[in-house]
Amino acid sequence: MDKIKIAVVGVGNCADSLIQGLEHYRQNGKSGTNGTLGIINENLGGYLPQDIEVVCAFDIDKRKVGERIDIAVRAKPNCTMDLNGRLPKSKTIVQMGPILDGISEHMKDYPSDRTFLPSNKKPVNVEKALKESEAEILLNYLPVGSEEATKFYAEACLKTGVSLINCIPVFIVSDPEWAKRFEAKRIPCIGDDVKSQIGATIVHRTLAKLFIDRGVKIDRTYQLNTGGNTDFLNMLNRERLKSKKISKTAAVQSQLDEPLAPDQIHIGPSDYVPWQNDNKVCYLRIEGRGFGGFPVSLEARLSVEDSPNSAGVTIDAIRCAKIARDRKIGGPLTSISAFCMKHPPKQINDTEAKELVRKFVQGTCLR
Repeated sequence: MDKIKIAVVGVGNCADSLIQGLEHYRQNGKSGTNGTLGIINENLGGYLPQDIEVVCAFDIDKRKVGERIDIAVRAKPNCTMDLNGRLPKSKTIVQMGPILDGISEHMKDYPSDRTFLPSNKKPVNVEKALKESEAEILLNYLPVGSEEATKFYAEACLKTGVSLINCIPVFIVSDPEWAKRFEAKRIPCIGDDVKSQIGATIVHRTLAKLFIDRGVKIDRTYQLNTGGNTDFLNMLNRERLKSKKISKTAAVQSQLDEPLAPDQIHIGPSDYVPWQNDNKVCYLRIEGRGFGGFPVSLEARLSVEDSPNSAGVTIDAIRCAKIARDRKIGGPLTSISAFCMKHPPKQINDTEAKELVRKFVQGTCLR
């Protein structure tokens, strides 16, 4: 199969884990069962994880701009686990993108190895860079709250014919007006706000669905998360969290027969703990009533490495976007968006969404 050429916006922890993971499976993919450990789908429409190639990248940090991407992904403030040791030399150089609202003001109050150091270089012509790289798909890994910057890159995709996979909670693919524009241009897109492979939202959704399926009425629930990467530091600015809270809350509410009252459900980041680095810890509680009204409550603690957890899902989204491009299908891809994203155009039960993705890959489901 042809290589899947992708561009990355935001060379942070998520990009680091994705690129490390692609190299890991490139090296080990033919070594038997353990060589594909942790992959949801090894083969999607003939495409393997190792068929994905990063050909273009944008960032705004002076420690990354102008560097080869294999060097940039290991630069501070990135703090992911090391999967492979040194990555092979890449031909892809990280280019300066527009800052816009990509950096929160409060970030300057933290140590340089924890926060962004903006480059003073002039932003490149993003549309020209995308065209010259021959990128087919753009992954948006900008910080939460980057509304203007996300819309800028979405416009660049529309002007260049590049597909968008929107991994953050700025509503593009799930917004009817943006969706119509991608549909009109016959450009496939996937979004919004990536779920982790086994993360807080997918576990919360699954347990909530279990309560409902077993006849237990949920009265209230919360999900609190802590972490030490730049994502959690960025989210200390609560002004940037409006879309994030909507996205995460809607993902759980969609599993209930009747949505909970706003004061009976709390889902969202709780705090930034620097020494956790890329480790994310989730605490969740569900309270409900079962047979005869007897009370039942559940508490769980989940600990994961945040960024590779995201990459484990993103590689499926990338390959589905490529399949759609091969078939000349445009607009939001509802099946893979429902499976991979917290705020898709259409919320679908995770088990059903996985089956719809299988049918999409086989060609028996359009989107």
